[in-house]
Amino acid sequence: MNQAGVSAGERWLRMVEQEHSQSDSVRSQPPASTDSWGAFAERFRPGAQDAEDLLVQRILREIEPHHMVMDVGAGGGRLSLPISMHCKQVVAVEPSASMGSILQEEAKKTGRDNVSLVTSTWEEAEVEPADVVLCVQVLYTVKDIAPFITKLAAHAREKVLVVLYENPPHSQANPLWPGVHGQQRLRLPSLRELMQVLWEMGIYPDLEMQPLQEPRGFESRERALEQMRPRLMVEPGSAGERRLEAVLTDLLNEEDGRFKIRDLPPFRPALVSWRTGR
Repeated sequence: MNQAGVSAGERWLRMVEQEHSQSDSVRSQPPASTDSWGAFAERFRPGAQDAEDLLVQRILREIEPHHMVMDVGAGGGRLSLPISMHCKQVVAVEPSASMGSILQEEAKKTGRDNVSLVTSTWEEAEVEPADVVLCVQVLYTVKDIAPFITKLAAHAREKVLVVLYENPPHSQANPLWPGVHGQQRLRLPSLRELMQVLWEMGIYPDLEMQPLQEPRGFESRERALEQMRPRLMVEPGSAGERRLEAVLTDLLNEEDGRFKIRDLPPFRPALVSWRTGR
């Protein structure tokens, strides 16, 4: 408990609910699809360069050839597929049908027959334990964080690996909020709050900060508008879209052929890990 008598888990839940409530307040209509990642899935298609990513290389140091690895929130397979080349089997748990389709397409294309997909939320997934349970860039929007983490640990025979950024990657949309919606974007819980939750649960993990990552930016101004529209919850042809266009005109800078939001700080991931002793 902190001085205000609010537990770390309660504070986490409050931050997620307030951020979600803010999103609902600016949305002109309910989401068209229950698959919230549908509009972004293609951007997460794995590429050959992912195997050389510094974060992927760091995680691979925790993986051995005999390991069965579970990738919770696997997305399009950017981690599952490179990891599958260095272990016995990968079980990818991913609730988004669009993300899962990309993962399966890429696994088939690259001949990775040791990758299986479980289309489910982690909370509802019925899976056997694995040697290593991996959870990368997932926790920010999880409401009931302690049970989620408890299940991660319960399914890890050897260790749990969690990757979280100091600020979530999708926070690159935050500088656009004042110009589009007239308010500052509320922050989701991240690394600092996770550590407080883990300590409260009696888990004292290793924490290893990873190299800074520059924002990837966009291929064009048009792509920036296309990708930021769902992030800002504005509809095509709306007044919100016109405000977004104006903000992007002001804040986008071209650097080496990519368009980046001005003054956006680099992202810094952290590897949070602990052994389960099974």
